[in-house]
Amino acid sequence: MREEEVSIDELSYELSMVLEGLLYYAGVKKSNLEEAANIYVQSIDDALENSEATGVDEVIEIIEYMKKHHKKLFEK
Repeated sequence: MREEEVSIDELSYELSMVLEGLLYYAGVKKSNLEEAANIYVQSIDDALENSEATGVDEVIEIIEYMKKHHKKLFEK
């Protein structure tokens, strides 16, 4: 198997697309995906402030936090 170098920009782009896909399946309208991705990143500390969640449970808690505090993103 050949190893290829992947740039940080490429990884960042791919991670951004995965996050937007995750948010879409969590119920965010397509027109709000970019805004929701930014809010997701900005909400991490607040959403997990008193949490003991780890791994995928952290992601779930952040989405639940967003659904509670940023309802408009999820309106269809």
